[in-house]
Amino acid sequence: MKFKLIFLLGIFLSSAVIADDSLKKELSVAISRFLPDVEIDSIAPTPIEGIYQVVIGSDVIYMTRDGNYIIKGEILDVNKRRNLTKDVQAGTRVKYLNAIKKDDYIEFAAENAKDAIYVFTDIDCGYCRKLHRDVPELNARGISVRYLAYPRAGVDSATGKEMSHVWCSQDKQKALTAAKNRESIEVKTCDDPVAEQYELGRKLGVRGTPSIYLENGRNLPGYLPPDEIIKQISLR
Repeated sequence: MKFKLIFLLGIFLSSAVIADDSLKKELSVAISRFLPDVEIDSIAPTPIEGIYQVVIGSDVIYMTRDGNYIIKGEILDVNKRRNLTKDVQAGTRVKYLNAIKKDDYIEFAAENAKDAIYVFTDIDCGYCRKLHRDVPELNARGISVRYLAYPRAGVDSATGKEMSHVWCSQDKQKALTAAKNRESIEVKTCDDPVAEQYELGRKLGVRGTPSIYLENGRNLPGYLPPDEIIKQISLR
């Protein structure tokens, strides 16, 4: 049962983390039935009595204490009109995005930045080019654009290798723009972060490009025009 491929990233709910070693041990044993050699990072109660949120690396599962039942899906708080699972997932994305070193993404910074978006991009992608043409307008409206590499054909593909050259360029902004315009760029090699960013995209559930992430962790899959991106940002 490949649950690691099913569940998106997650972190704790706002409730306190359970400091019960015996509970953690019980759930570890239960999980080992279908996911051997895994380590539970954290356990937190959910609003549903007897159901626990279990975090394993970048995965989140819900299960009973005895481990006999595992729930795949989302928890909705009807009274508060919130999707608690998506809140968890967004929180995890924030953690991962904030951990990215500034030198590792290619940023087109707004002069008077109000917000920023993270964009997993591929240089061989029509909608990525369309979004890139919107960058000046986004910048003018106070939105910085931080690009992360996600070669859809894989890191070892021709596109993946070209994106490595982009990330190794002295002027990364110029090289990325040229590559998106299908212009030749200088072949440069370095200890680039393309493979790491590609793997991060896989962990976050990126399925296509462009894939936009807001600073609060919300995901906007696919191309959106500037007006819609700003509208989504304002929703908080």
